[in-house]
Amino acid sequence: MTLSDALVEARKSSRVCPQPQQWARLYEMLPNKTRRGAGWTPALPLILAAWWEASDLAKATRLREHLEWAQTQGVLAEVYDFLRDLPEDQWHRQGE
Repeated sequence: MTLSDALVEARKSSRVCPQPQQWARLYEMLPNKTRRGAGWTPALPLILAAWWEASDLAKATRLREHLEWAQTQGVLAEVYDFLRDLPEDQWHRQGE
């Protein structure tokens, strides 16, 4: 399991990121999150009000940051399994 494998899974069929509720679940899987001033490391998923303001590119970039964090924290395999098992209707796709 590599970061590249996870990115391929996350991008297939014009996927951008999980739908908000699922993305929040993924974020909860990430260990060692830390508060940094007014924000977090890694940054919060682009959900709630941010969902409507963020572009597909911004969402895809943020998801990549979460996958990179999962890799550095040793939980990439679990995150990959979570993404792989998400039903297709739980993904946001480009242009939706």
